[in-house]
Amino acid sequence: MELKRPQTQTQIAILSFTCFSLFILTVGLDDQVLALLPPPPPTTKAPCGVRYVQMRAGAAFKIAVFADLHFGENAWTDWGPVQDVNSVKVMNTVLDNETTTDFVVYLGDVITANNIPIANASLYWDQAISPTKSRNIPWASVFGNHDDAPFEWPMEWFSAPGIPPLVCPAVNSTYSGEEACSFRGTQRIELIKHDIEHDVLSYSSNGPKDLWPSISNYVLQVSSSDDPKSPVVYLYFLDSGGGSYPEVISNAQAEWFQKKSEEINPNSSVPELIFWHIPSQAYKKVAPRFGIHQPCVGLINKESVASQEAELGIMDLLVKRPSVKAVFVGHNHGLDWCCPYKKLWLCYARHTGYGGYGNWPRGARIIEITQQPLSIKSWIRMEDGVVHSRVTLGRYHQGIYN
Repeated sequence: MELKRPQTQTQIAILSFTCFSLFILTVGLDDQVLALLPPPPPTTKAPCGVRYVQMRAGAAFKIAVFADLHFGENAWTDWGPVQDVNSVKVMNTVLDNETTTDFVVYLGDVITANNIPIANASLYWDQAISPTKSRNIPWASVFGNHDDAPFEWPMEWFSAPGIPPLVCPAVNSTYSGEEACSFRGTQRIELIKHDIEHDVLSYSSNGPKDLWPSISNYVLQVSSSDDPKSPVVYLYFLDSGGGSYPEVISNAQAEWFQKKSEEINPNSSVPELIFWHIPSQAYKKVAPRFGIHQPCVGLINKESVASQEAELGIMDLLVKRPSVKAVFVGHNHGLDWCCPYKKLWLCYARHTGYGGYGNWPRGARIIEITQQPLSIKSWIRMEDGVVHSRVTLGRYHQGIYN
């Protein structure tokens, strides 16, 4: 049987290299075609290895950042599922407007696990990635404080008229009987393994085991369109905790970042972008007051920074590396600003999901990387299509990278 390649908006070569091997997987195939292909070989990861995605020739590399989707919130009510539908609409609108999106980052709180009364919360995770997957766009994810939070019993279940019927839903569930009603939730490692094992478009990783319970710690490379082994930008993902353990980036994670960055980018010659969910305490130092004014850029500043519980070394490392250009976080739904902090930028995404607190209009942060001349820019794309808060996070100017 001859397989015909379906028409897709973009074709991206997803590759993984190590000291000893090169693995190439062409993305852009629909589910029907993928079902007919043999499973991809496992990607080996040597200490010097890093997965990468290659830029398209003559085109900028565009990343859409979806933050705080909160799928599965109040899942037992009529309100909850409607919010999930609305969140899908936001992502569809953003991707329809940003037609050349090459990559999507899910920036934590993809689901509200403390509201999900079933063991396999991955059902809601699959809903959340569906707009990206349906367009054959690769993605990567980090965890937030709600993704594996312990289930919290709603008080209304214990009042008249009593526990509603949809307590242990079995539709499309891989669990049954007592296990489906155990309310133990779905742990970080189970969620990330589901994401990795079920979707060839997923770039997520469960990170070094010696950092567990911190799971989503890894680095990806955006490669030159001319040479897949030539890095243009490195993307670092760190698990900022919350849910099943404290809200913190540990000293061990900081040491891992230091070792990895010095290994793959020893001269700090390649720009680096950092993604995690809960803002560091440094965000409090630059937070604008009474509106947003230059040099900060943004539209909403409606709450105080809710930071990690402690600062254990990661920010000291980031500010010392001239290659680190920006940190991107979510968590605070009422903040969307970018502010300079020493020689880098501290940025919020925009609250994307209809789950979670706050009624501010939804949207997504967009990051655009241009190779020639090298520049990194960002803006917010709203659910109504409006664009605002354009900012240049770094560029080459007269032979110097600023």
